[in-house]
This record gives sequence, C-alpha cells and structure tokens, in this order.
Amino acid sequence: MNWDQMEGKWKQAKGVVKQKWGKLTDDDLDVIAGSRDKLVGRIQERYGIAKDAAEKEVDTWSVPESETEQRQREDRQRKTA
Repeated sequence: MNWDQMEGKWKQAKGVVKQKWGKLTDDDLDVIAGSRDKLVGRIQERYGIAKDAAEKEVDTWSVPESETEQRQREDRQRKTA
C-alpha cells in the first residue's frame, strides 16, 4: 500500500501500526495521521533508534492488503503484462 492510500485509510491502519510498534501512543497515532515522515519520527523517539533504522523498519513494513485490494492489483498487473 502506498502512502497516499495509507493517509486515506489511516483509521483502519492504526491498529496494525499499534501492533507493530506498541510503544506508540494513541496520541502519536493521531499526530501521525498516515504520514510516513511522522511515523518515522515517532518511531525514532519512542524506540531511541537512528532515523535510517526507523526508515528501514517503516519501508519494510506494510499493512496487509484486503482480498479485494489484492485482486484489483493483480488485475492491473495482468492488464499491463
């Protein structure tokens, strides 16, 4: 899921983010509001890690796609192949 989509679906994603980074507070999640840069910054603060390490974690993490999103993505890939 790209970050434009993440901002639009942030309410759904917050629970998954909270599971991954349990030190983030509800207030943190409200401030982040789907922003990659804000998520990286809050992870740095809460976990005391370097920016590049926080960025790597965020970049390797993704919110699981719903079955519908996965089918739509696969359909687009087939059409462009």
